Amino acid sequence: MMSAADSPPTSPSIQICRIMCPDDANIVGNVHGGTILKMIEEAGCIIGTRHCNTQNGDRCVAALARVERTDFLHPMFIGEVAHVSAEITYTSKHSVEVQVNVLSENILTGTKKVTNKATLWYVPLSLKNVDTIIEVPPIEYFKPDQEELGKKRYEAQKFERMETKERNGEIITPVSLPERHTKEPYTVGFSQSSLIHLIGPSDCTLLGFVHGGVTMKLMDEVAGIVAVRHCKTNIVTASVDAINFHRKIKKGCVITISGRMTFTSNKSMEIEVFVDADPLAEAEKGKYRAVTAFFTYISLDKENKPLPVPPLKLEGEEEQKRFEEGKARYLQNKAKRLADKEQKQ
Repeated sequence: MMSAADSPPTSPSIQICRIMCPDDANIVGNVHGGTILKMIEEAGCIIGTRHCNTQNGDRCVAALARVERTDFLHPMFIGEVAHVSAEITYTSKHSVEVQVNVLSENILTGTKKVTNKATLWYVPLSLKNVDTIIEVPPIEYFKPDQEELGKKRYEAQKFERMETKERNGEIITPVSLPERHTKEPYTVGFSQSSLIHLIGPSDCTLLGFVHGGVTMKLMDEVAGIVAVRHCKTNIVTASVDAINFHRKIKKGCVITISGRMTFTSNKSMEIEVFVDADPLAEAEKGKYRAVTAFFTYISLDKENKPLPVPPLKLEGEEEQKRFEEGKARYLQNKAKRLADKEQKQ
């Protein structure tokens, strides 16, 4: 018979809360999508690390491997309180699935809204050897099909992550920074942007590798700049396609976060964002592609109502190809939203 201490833990969960301050938002008061993504990852990292250290053996830190598609259902504003709830919903031998819900609370009226739902995958890295992934303690499932459904999600994300890594993991595709006045407005070259950041101690975990939430926040900033340069209005993050963390980024690396417009519909913009890392102290290792994702933004007027997005002017076959791929993702996601809506009715 197993003692209570030896039995598999039930689905662990936590909640963190924080009031939104001016530093968290843009000039019109909308909280940055990157701020919310960072809070989501912090909650996931806490619960993942805590769970993986409930067993005897090596101590470890949960490292973010992937974030599934995340939708921004409602905007959050300065002065509201973000409630971030995280729960472990599946464990494989070497990974943890964490599902996170975010609510915004207007503390003046008491009104609460669900703003985000996200699924994150973590792997536990040993504190003794960062290249060692330790085994994950199992959790207890309340329903017979929970484990089977979790396994299907695990296999699906594993396949998609490997597919993305093969396409982008080792290929450095530079985003040039042309003189903006030489480019025609609404072209890819006119709005594309890059940000360079030195990874310092405050950006990192106990293992000396950058927090996933720090990277996602920087990615959202770059994507937001691209979106503003394209439409010249207030913009907000509408959704983020799966974010794949291909390789770890070590303290002391210089990272280049690059963004370029790939697709526009009447009411939305898709921006491809990728992070390349340059280990300055170990230059012989060379630059490498660390993270990739697609961000979707919408343009808003002064009353926070959607505005039409200027069409993207394409130049060349590569831009046309990326546009068609973005259109396919847009139509696929639109069909999924409609199907989900019909199921709820």
